[in-house]
Amino acid sequence: MARHGFSAFSVLWPAALIVLTGCFGPLVPAPTSSSAAPTTTAGPNATPTTAASSPPTTAAPPSSAPASPTATEQPTTPAFPEQVAPLTIYYVAVGDNGVSGPAIGCGDSLVATTTAPVRFTDQVAPSIGTLLANKSRDVSQSGLVNVLYRSNLSYAGGELTGSTITIRLSGQFMLAGVCDIPRAKAQLEYTAMAASGATSAQVFINGRPIDEVLSLK
Repeated sequence: MARHGFSAFSVLWPAALIVLTGCFGPLVPAPTSSSAAPTTTAGPNATPTTAASSPPTTAAPPSSAPASPTATEQPTTPAFPEQVAPLTIYYVAVGDNGVSGPAIGCGDSLVATTTAPVRFTDQVAPSIGTLLANKSRDVSQSGLVNVLYRSNLSYAGGELTGSTITIRLSGQFMLAGVCDIPRAKAQLEYTAMAASGATSAQVFINGRPIDEVLSLK
């Protein structure tokens, strides 16, 4: 009887092939990045839904139009509306003893006068400017006196804080005597108050209070 010579290797090889084929089976393609994972809504009856894949986003190309500039400055507007009105200027009635207006030093009075209509936005500057520009001692035929007529002063600025008007002048006084000190101060203060509607005034000459400056006269 002929013996078939089967080796152990020849018997095991087909069996190994069968086992290997059963383990791997057909190849399954790997998931791609475009496949979306299922999302589940809350609740016991919720059904899984698959989110639609969104197309890849691309950065928008830079715009060729120039960016609009950021506004850093606001248009300035005057503090007061422009108007046309007479200015009120104060002069001195010497020896009037407060009959014609507010009483000031040396038994005098301060009297308000008005100019022709003037166009302005800030009434203080033209009022003080008009007073300082008058280089005549006598105010026409009124009998009033301007003690500032020889002074070399100019208006440098001013501000209203509450009910107090502050004006700043540059230059120097040229006064005739001791009684001209309260007269000059009153003319400036009352003219500034009338122009601004304030009830008190502060006057500075070259950065110094008027009382300090006039105390040297």
